[in-house]
Amino acid sequence: MIIAIDGPAGSGKSTIAQQVAGRLGLTYLDTGAMYRAVTLLAYEQGVSFEDDDALGSIALDLKLHFEEDPAGPPRVFVEDRDVSEEIRSQLVTQKVSLVSAHPKVRHALTLRQRELAAEGDMVLEGRDTGTVVCPTAGLKVYLSASVEERARRRKNQLEEQGVCISLKTLERDLLLRDSYDSGRALAPLRKAKEALDLDTTTMSIEEVVAAIVSEAERRGQEDRERC
Repeated sequence: MIIAIDGPAGSGKSTIAQQVAGRLGLTYLDTGAMYRAVTLLAYEQGVSFEDDDALGSIALDLKLHFEEDPAGPPRVFVEDRDVSEEIRSQLVTQKVSLVSAHPKVRHALTLRQRELAAEGDMVLEGRDTGTVVCPTAGLKVYLSASVEERARRRKNQLEEQGVCISLKTLERDLLLRDSYDSGRALAPLRKAKEALDLDTTTMSIEEVVAAIVSEAERRGQEDRERC
């Protein structure tokens, strides 16, 4: 089964997707990490975040892979370099929406994501996994949460990294990113019509995971009965 989980920043996609994959024995793919890696490399190479051709070349040549980490989420490597922490920096976070809106970047990475998903039995999470990358996914999920709750979660993550930013600043950044992601012409952030819609504002991680796993198991059972 392919499970596609979409939603805005801070809605809990990564944590939820990882745990759902673990519970169901599926592979986990963080599509956003790919866009973050392109953003990081562009910054390091001095490439303009407005240069579609140059950014597209970085995406096309991206040698990225994931390695399992028993202590946490999969590690992200560009060739032999572990960039797991660097791609989560505030600089990358602020620019990744701009980079991911470029047609050549999206084309290159969407193809890569589809190739990986074609192997089957995977949980993908991102902004357009259910609407563009895997429109025929067996289960589509859309996670949301209030901007206040999403900012609180982001603040906690940053504080664990030793970064201190006010909640108001984070709320403003999230609203700007929401507007950019949902308003872009190419592969905008939106809920697939048939997606399971979960507002995670007041839900625990376990509650969200349980709801998705339950729905996946129900659909799997229905498929087996039809066979």
